[in-house]
Amino acid sequence: MLRAFINLWKITELRTKLLFTLSMLAIYRIGFFIALPGVNQDALREWAERASGGAVGELLAFVQIFTGGTFSQSTIFGLGIMPYISASIIFQLLATVLPSLQELQKEGPAGRQKIQEYTRYATVGLCLVQASFWLANIQGTIGAVYPSYEGSWVFWACGVLGMTAGTVFLMWLGEQIDKYGIGNGASLIITAGIVVHMPAAVGQVISNFSVSGAEGTYSPMKVIFLALSFVAVVAGAILITQGQRRIPIQQAKHTRGRRVYGGQKSYLPLRVNHGGVMPIIFASAFMMFPTLILGWLAQTYDQQWLIFLNNSFANSQGYLYILSYIALIYFFAYFWTSVQFQPKEMATNLRDHGSFIPGLRPGPRTAEYLETVMERITYVGAGFLAVIAVIPMVVATWGGIDLSITMFLGGTGLLIVVSVMLDFVTRIEASMMMRNYDGFLSKRIRGSRGAS
Repeated sequence: MLRAFINLWKITELRTKLLFTLSMLAIYRIGFFIALPGVNQDALREWAERASGGAVGELLAFVQIFTGGTFSQSTIFGLGIMPYISASIIFQLLATVLPSLQELQKEGPAGRQKIQEYTRYATVGLCLVQASFWLANIQGTIGAVYPSYEGSWVFWACGVLGMTAGTVFLMWLGEQIDKYGIGNGASLIITAGIVVHMPAAVGQVISNFSVSGAEGTYSPMKVIFLALSFVAVVAGAILITQGQRRIPIQQAKHTRGRRVYGGQKSYLPLRVNHGGVMPIIFASAFMMFPTLILGWLAQTYDQQWLIFLNNSFANSQGYLYILSYIALIYFFAYFWTSVQFQPKEMATNLRDHGSFIPGLRPGPRTAEYLETVMERITYVGAGFLAVIAVIPMVVATWGGIDLSITMFLGGTGLLIVVSVMLDFVTRIEASMMMRNYDGFLSKRIRGSRGAS
């Protein structure tokens, strides 16, 4: 490992790309110290403390993952890169139902570049809408605007344009990392926003540590449990993220003159966690609606069963909330897989390239088989996502540990960090191996080649 780090700095091009990526991420963090004009940060911090907990608090924590900041302050990067991610998801879904976008995707790089241009325009529109709603919430519901700025056009103009420009700048920053740095720029920006909260969680554990294990403190056994749990969950997340079901593929033989071509054997990898973090994202967003609807019904009709349901969903660590959360994760895991995975198109491509699955006829029978296999492994992947999403709530309830600490034991943030860092290390590994240097994963790669 130490030799790999030394080799990393020996390669001039790789060292330059790595330093460029780190400098761009540093610029990204500096923007969170530039506050919006007219906002009372102290009042905003008090509101964020009151709103923590419950389904709304869970949603706020989920949004903070993508913005990289916190709702206790409002800065020019307050929206983060979330509008760009939302626009990308919207166009991914539209590409499955709109023939015009499907045709653009089939055009190759030129078509994808056109879709990327539409995504940028949609990002600006989402920024304007989200910034307006957020400023209206700060001024009306929260009341965190100084009297001299309240209702003035200067506050609205500076706020909306400042937050929109901040998101557009982050979008440009991510594209620069894609072009001149290492890794996926948008994913690295999200990861940096998640990891930056880890020192505060570690500091909270240290400040509340007590050898005697008094009430309200963390005993040595709790700290050891947290450390071992973190290592185990990260290892499990890596395992399931890299997990594949390999479908054997046989190429047809072609005879040209006296020579026979083709006939090679390969495999078609199907990811166990094909949906990634998207099921958890959708489930977290939808879990806000039962809390709001049941809260209004309980206040309006004053029925015992409505009050019971409202109390169950208001507490994000209750049984009904957790069971509903798991059910939504399973639903959106199958939904997202059905949107992204196209077995008919995959079977057609295999047939057109002269490949087939042994024992199956090319065409509809192959598509049916691929769909059946994906349904089965999606069930396992959704179960893993449900476990990862529920672990922070269970540990916080039964272990008496603050949710801001247990969030690093699972959830969307952990999956994003693991998947992005695996991709980051893999890209560095490929660059080092291409220049005949031993990398971080060189032993594993050599072993896999030998096994094949």
